[in-house]
Amino acid sequence: MNYGKKGASDKYKSAVSTSAKISKRIFVTGFKIIMVCVLAVVVLGLCAGIGVFRGIIESAPDISNVDVSPTGYSSMIYDADGNETTKLVASGANRIYVGIDEIPKYLQEAFVAIEDERFYDHNGIDTKGILRAAFVGVTSGHFSEGASTITQQLLKNNVFQEWTEEQYFIEKAKRKIQEQYLAMELEKHMDKSVILENYLNTINLGQNTLGVQAASKRYFNKDVSTLTLSECAVIAAITQNPSRYNPVRNPEANAERREKVLKNMEEQGYINKDQLNEALADDVYQRIQNVNDETEVASPYTYYEDALIDQVLTDLVEQKGYSRTQAYNLVYSSGLSIYSAQDSRIQQICDEEFSNPDNFPAGSEVGLTYRLTVTHPDGSQENYSEKTLQAYFAASNPEYSIIYKNEEKANEAVAQYRATVVQEGDTIDEVISFTPQPQASIVIMDQTNGQVKAIVGGRGSKEASLTLNRATDTKRQPGSTFKVLAAYAPAIDSAGKTLATTYVDEPYNYSNGRPVRNYDGRYRGTTTIRKAIEQSVNVVTVKCLTEITPQLGYDYLLNLGFTTLVENRKYADGTTRTDIAQPLALGGLTDGVTNLELTAAYATIANQGVYTKPIFYTKVVDHDGKVLLDNTKPKKRTVLKKSTAYMLTTAMTDVVKQGTGKGVDFGTMPIAGKTGTTSQNYDVWFSGYTPYYCCSVWGGYDVNTSLRDASYHKGIWKRVMQRVHEGLEYKEFEIPDTLEQVKVCQTSGKLATNSCPVTTEYLEKGTGPTTVCTLHVESYKKTEETQEPQEPQQPQPGEEGSTEPAQPDAGAGGDTPPEGEAQPQPATSPE
Repeated sequence: MNYGKKGASDKYKSAVSTSAKISKRIFVTGFKIIMVCVLAVVVLGLCAGIGVFRGIIESAPDISNVDVSPTGYSSMIYDADGNETTKLVASGANRIYVGIDEIPKYLQEAFVAIEDERFYDHNGIDTKGILRAAFVGVTSGHFSEGASTITQQLLKNNVFQEWTEEQYFIEKAKRKIQEQYLAMELEKHMDKSVILENYLNTINLGQNTLGVQAASKRYFNKDVSTLTLSECAVIAAITQNPSRYNPVRNPEANAERREKVLKNMEEQGYINKDQLNEALADDVYQRIQNVNDETEVASPYTYYEDALIDQVLTDLVEQKGYSRTQAYNLVYSSGLSIYSAQDSRIQQICDEEFSNPDNFPAGSEVGLTYRLTVTHPDGSQENYSEKTLQAYFAASNPEYSIIYKNEEKANEAVAQYRATVVQEGDTIDEVISFTPQPQASIVIMDQTNGQVKAIVGGRGSKEASLTLNRATDTKRQPGSTFKVLAAYAPAIDSAGKTLATTYVDEPYNYSNGRPVRNYDGRYRGTTTIRKAIEQSVNVVTVKCLTEITPQLGYDYLLNLGFTTLVENRKYADGTTRTDIAQPLALGGLTDGVTNLELTAAYATIANQGVYTKPIFYTKVVDHDGKVLLDNTKPKKRTVLKKSTAYMLTTAMTDVVKQGTGKGVDFGTMPIAGKTGTTSQNYDVWFSGYTPYYCCSVWGGYDVNTSLRDASYHKGIWKRVMQRVHEGLEYKEFEIPDTLEQVKVCQTSGKLATNSCPVTTEYLEKGTGPTTVCTLHVESYKKTEETQEPQEPQQPQPGEEGSTEPAQPDAGAGGDTPPEGEAQPQPATSPE
């Protein structure tokens, strides 16, 4: 055995060498295993990633089903001449679509320059932009650089609309992958110009504007096609952050970004240096501020627009089967074009006259609208209004009214009432508003086609949309305007009466025994229907309706378009009311009528007996140009014979020439019409027409209060209609060929003798009187022998020429009807 040093050294080396080899092998083997595992993990991860990626791609919307066009458009209202008058805007719908050919080249280029400079070169995603954004993010630590192309932004806004609700990275990553995939697919199927057009009509541009046309209107009050380079740059500067770069609220920030837009355009060859400098020198923000000062406060819709919108909504529901909600969404956010029947010239005349305080009684008062919510310390709430305020004061003063001399007096009453309901520790929410009183409303129609040309639903400023409209919604007692419609029209049309038919004006009672009185307390003896219309004689009217029956009068009124009449109403206490009663002759109704329906009824007479339902629009066109509603051929029905309509017209021209309506005659056009005044002067009317237009004016307080001036409504009618007819060719009312002229006694209506006061009457051929008047043979002799001179009679209260208000007429339409019948509101005719 070798135990020497050399041997021992060799044996040691051998042992060490073997151990090292084993260790090395173990290390290498382990490393290989780890690498295999890592590779396996990488492969598995890659496979899984590919699988997830494919899953995300496969779950993306099918490009063939993707619609990138924006949704939600403003609807526009146009007047009868096609001029844009109003934009109807709902949240998220202030958009006006324009084609790419209407968008200035500068505006297109400005957006491309600032948002996607390689838009015309890439395939939907910008690889260079992505790498640039990644580099900036890594080097700066802020990943704020945008890399989304215009195509991606379009998809994000119109396809992936829930992106604002994303909370987790995985959600954002999934949407981003699908967005980029669809961007490439979209560019395979859609031209760049179409993509840009949809994008420019989609984007949010601040101030509740969507798309470049709405923004152009909002900031510059001009069509987008007329924008300058400087203005284009302002709008393009907004889109990255509509709040931060709002040119109204943050003009400095917008100006900084606008400069970048313009420099990018110059660098990319869209503009030259001179154009850049000229645009930068433009004081564009002063123009924006000027426009903003005019448009910042959104005006409520006008009374006409309120009525128009309501009619469109109703027709969409009734004619097209939409629900009310669907109809609302369609009107406010579907880009409808609503062509109204409104004549802007006539509407302006009405607005100006209603704004003139000289057209209303001197010393006008104010009406109070009051809302008070009181929150107590325990959180409970109580609500109060002008009705509870009135009830409080009426407890000690039954005649208390919420009509005040001025706003100061009204505020004093509010303070006094508030002190009684608000305790220490309470908090309040209070709204006080005032309305000038007395009020008025007007409706003007073209009787030939039913088109409503203008309305005003009240005087004073209109504080909100869809508020009380006294022209279309408020029901008021019609008074003597109903005499022609309820009694004389049916009597002449179907009961064999003529304007020469006579009744004895004498003491007369309703069927319940209560007397009918004329407004002046006088009786005229034998009186023709013509004279009864002219002088608004109550007794003759009630006698006429009683003879032809209230049912016939009621049926004619329904055919004339009235929808507020009561056939039979039962109340909880067992009582009933009906308008089919004698007071119908004088306009004594349960509820009343609207100005609009009264005007339409008189327009029927003006249109030779043909009724046309009032229309506020001619057609409604949807966003794609399809006619949705068509009113160009309105529904009509014949209610009266032409001869009846003309005879009534001639009688009502006498009302204007020498009767109770003399105050409306402006002298340049034939006018026919009828006055109406209710008991205690609560309501005053004039409904009349010319060969061109039919117009009704109502006057009164919102709450029943006697008018001190019962004629101001006639002045409004006269001034409005005089201006409306300026420049119109003179016309006469058309005479039907079924009529003939017959000379009759003005008093008896029979064939006239040499002793009679003679008038020439229009009568249906073959219906004239056949007997000779005998009333004046002896009367003239007796008159010459016995009549003593009389002093001239003074005008009665409420009559033309009187300075005193008419007194209540207890014997007119407000009389108590027979048991079990309606107890209508007071109605009389103190004209």
